Amino acid sequence: MFMRAFLLLLVGGWASAWGQSNVEFANLREDVRIAAQRLGELSLRVEQLERENAQLKAQADSASKSFATIAQVNEAIAELNRVLKATLASSRAETLEVVARQIERLAQQTDVALQAVVKNQNQRQPASFPEDFPKEGMSYTVQKGETLATIAKKTGAKIQDIINANKLVDPSKIQVGQVLFIPGGK
Repeated sequence: MFMRAFLLLLVGGWASAWGQSNVEFANLREDVRIAAQRLGELSLRVEQLERENAQLKAQADSASKSFATIAQVNEAIAELNRVLKATLASSRAETLEVVARQIERLAQQTDVALQAVVKNQNQRQPASFPEDFPKEGMSYTVQKGETLATIAKKTGAKIQDIINANKLVDPSKIQVGQVLFIPGGK
């Protein structure tokens, strides 16, 4: 309380001496009020912590009366180790069993899928390419950025003749450096 009165007098003296406005003085008074309130809250917290500390000391005192010997602790640890090892061995065996069953199932599924692929390939008709393109022409090496359309335009050949002559299943997949026969090309 004394500290609060002193701060109010001190603040009041500065306010009049320096001619501060009423607003600044009110702000300072509010700051002092908040600081005093915070000091009260901290005092309450210190009291609470002292009570909790006393309770913890009491609990520690009662706990120290019931302690185990080192031999008892070592025996408990050894028992825990035995239980853990047995549990791990059992868990490992179960996991390996589950994994083996899953691998077997996956192998069966893979076999079925492979048989389906083989069956599909056997039933597929090979792509047929008509032989009605000019048999004379030239070789052409694909350059970077070229497509069949640009090559056909450059050489004066028909795109379909280039596809048929080179038996291109997917004409969009020509590669740089690939050599193509250009039927009737210039």
